[in-house]
Amino acid sequence: MSRHPDEIRAKASRVLESHGFDFAEIRITSGVSTAITLSGNEIETMSSGESVGGSIRVLLNGAWGFVSFNELDDMERCFTRASEIASSIHGGGRTSVKHTAPLRGHFATLAVLDHREVPIDEKFMLIRSYNDILKSSPKIQTTRATYRDLSSKYLYLNSEGSDLSYDKLFTGISLSSVARDGSVIQPFHESAAGYGGFEMVQGMEETAEFVVKTAVDLLAAVSPEGGKYRIIADQKLAGVFIHEAFGHLSEADFVHENPRMREVMVIGREFGPRELSVIDDGSLAHTGYIPYDDEGAKPGRTFLIKEGTLSGRLHSRETAEAMGEELTGNARAISVFTQPIVRMTNTYIEDGPCGRDGLFDEISDGIYAIDVIGGQTNLEMFTFTCGYGYEIKNGKRGRLFKDIVLSGNVFTTLKNIEMIADDGKMFGGLGGCGKGGQSPLPVSFGGPHLLIRDVLIGGKH
Repeated sequence: MSRHPDEIRAKASRVLESHGFDFAEIRITSGVSTAITLSGNEIETMSSGESVGGSIRVLLNGAWGFVSFNELDDMERCFTRASEIASSIHGGGRTSVKHTAPLRGHFATLAVLDHREVPIDEKFMLIRSYNDILKSSPKIQTTRATYRDLSSKYLYLNSEGSDLSYDKLFTGISLSSVARDGSVIQPFHESAAGYGGFEMVQGMEETAEFVVKTAVDLLAAVSPEGGKYRIIADQKLAGVFIHEAFGHLSEADFVHENPRMREVMVIGREFGPRELSVIDDGSLAHTGYIPYDDEGAKPGRTFLIKEGTLSGRLHSRETAEAMGEELTGNARAISVFTQPIVRMTNTYIEDGPCGRDGLFDEISDGIYAIDVIGGQTNLEMFTFTCGYGYEIKNGKRGRLFKDIVLSGNVFTTLKNIEMIADDGKMFGGLGGCGKGGQSPLPVSFGGPHLLIRDVLIGGKH
């Protein structure tokens, strides 16, 4: 921020000293970002930019008023405008929020090598070296390699007296190769990102080599026969499944606004085996880390499923108050220019009691499904396309498979989990989660290997 933080804080505090509202908050940020994208032999993007802005949200007489701004001198005018917007809303339900004790603190990303101290030429040379690896096979038709970083200062104050700040460094890369053999075209990609400095993206040569090798290998892979299988889901597929198919159902705004889901997502209902526990925890040092959410609430370890039973859900101040449940610190916004909504942070399946090899020993005929390249959900129904996989015969890997499409009902699939390994792993990346037009929001997901019965696989017939 061009101005001294104490000056900005003093001005924001004066604005919040106004009376007559139920709740008010100010979010302010400034940041510098770099983006470099190489596509094949071409430089597609190479840019660096600065941004500054903020927003004010006021709850007055049960209605929200929200105004964003790019000039800090507009703060007082925008507060007045937000109050006017809230006052002008008539009819509808009366909104209220759960209040908390004020939080105060300063947080900062720890970095071995601050990317602000790395020249853009060095960043370019690094991503170009990865792109060269991505092009290293004659069967590669094209590539795409992206580097991004962001440094930002974020200030949050509210009418409860909370005063929070966060100096954030985020760095990541995305690597993709597209292989071709005649009319067969096969893409594959990997991404790595998180809160930290330039060290987050150094030493990724093996990842780039894995991307190009997998893309080429998949040219010769076959599609599985369609049908129901016992499958082993790897850690990434397990994580994406629990995030997309179940995590979004655990976001309280979705449950509160959907009568059918309120009947299904009843606390205390059995959803899986006793070995199954699912957790969301924004305090963990992964891509979904937040020291506080965008309503000034502290995140924590929330059990969504505990020992097979639905035990909690994720809340904003508004949904916690409306549903009479504890605040979890899961109100997040993609930027200060958007309003906070209920979002996940680091969502994962807790380790189970089994060794990974024991899962394979249990399968005489099945599929090892690895990674995810896309999918969709509709209430409790899901469809995911795996990155690739292997046939399993008598506990051993067999043929390489592609075009593995899994579909089913999330609640049935959870109950069909037979074994949970003890090798949990978390994943993030340069992308993120999308909801309500806000994307990509940094999140992490993960879990251990899972053995699941009766999974419907689409494929050749």
